[in-house]
Amino acid sequence: MIKRHTRNKGLLLVITGAIFWGVGGTVSQKLFQDYSINVNWLVTVRLILAGALLLTVQCFRKDYIHITTIWRNKKAAGQMIIFGLFGMLAVQYTYMASIHHGNAAVATLLQYLAPVMIIVYLLLRKQTIFTKQDTITVTLALLGTFLLLTNGSVAELSVPVISIFWGILSGAALAFYTLYAIPLLKEFDSLIVVGWAMVIGGTALSFIHPPWHVDFSNFTAEIYLYLIFVVVFGTMFAFWFYIESLQYLKPKETSLIGNLEPLSAVLTMVIWLNEPFGHYQWLGMVCIMGMTLLLALNKKAAYENK
Repeated sequence: MIKRHTRNKGLLLVITGAIFWGVGGTVSQKLFQDYSINVNWLVTVRLILAGALLLTVQCFRKDYIHITTIWRNKKAAGQMIIFGLFGMLAVQYTYMASIHHGNAAVATLLQYLAPVMIIVYLLLRKQTIFTKQDTITVTLALLGTFLLLTNGSVAELSVPVISIFWGILSGAALAFYTLYAIPLLKEFDSLIVVGWAMVIGGTALSFIHPPWHVDFSNFTAEIYLYLIFVVVFGTMFAFWFYIESLQYLKPKETSLIGNLEPLSAVLTMVIWLNEPFGHYQWLGMVCIMGMTLLLALNKKAAYENK
C-alpha cells in the first residue's frame, strides 16, 4: 500500500524535478539562440557531467563498491545499457533537438504526450483499466497541450514540422524511460540508475560528437553559469527527482504530474525571454494545472496498490 507521507514525498519530488526540467529547457534555448551552442555538444556534456556528479554523490553517501554492484549482474547490466541508450540518451537528444528547431515550450509540451502513451501501453498490456479519472486527466492534458501549442488555432502553429517530429519522439522516449526504469529501481538506488544511464548515454554520443571539440575561448562567464544550471539543476536534479518519484507514485501519475514542466518552460519563456503568450495558451495552462491538481489530490489513489 502507498502511505500518505510517502505519496507526498513522491509528489514533491516529481513537481520539483519537472520545474527544474522546464526551466533548464528554457536556459538551453537561450544557449542555442543567443550563444550558438551546438545541440549535440550540449547533450553530450550535460549527460556525462550530470551522471558523474550523481555517482560521486552516491559514493559519498555509501562507497565506491556500491555503485559498481549493478555491473556484476549480467541481466541488470544489460538493462542498464538499454536504459542508458534508449531511455536517457533518447529523451535528452530528442528533447534538445526539438528545442533547437523550435522552442522550449513546444518541446516540453510535445514531450508530455508521454502520459497518454503510457496509459495506452498499459491498456494494451492489460495492466490497467481506463477509469473515469483517466478520461478527465488525459482530456485535460491533451486539450491543454493543444491550446498551449497552437493558441487555439492550428494556423498559429509557429514551429517547424521537424521540431514537432523530435518532440513526439521525445514523448515516446519519456514513456519508455518511465516504464523501463521500474525494475531497475526495485534493485538499485535511483542515484546509481540515473547516474550510470547518463554516463552511458553521454559516452555513446561522445564518439559521434566529442565534448572537447569546441572553442572554449569564446565562452563567457554568463555561458558557464547557464551551462552549470543546465547540468546541475536542469539535468542532474531533474532526472534524479523524476526517477526517484517512481518509488512512491504510479508511472502514469508521475508522467501526468510531470506536466508542470511545460508550465515552467512557458512561464520562463514569457517572463525571461519575452516570448508572446496568447489568451488560449493561458487557458491551456489552466487545463494542465487542473489535471495535475486533480491527480495530486486524488485521495483514493494514495492507498491503491502499486
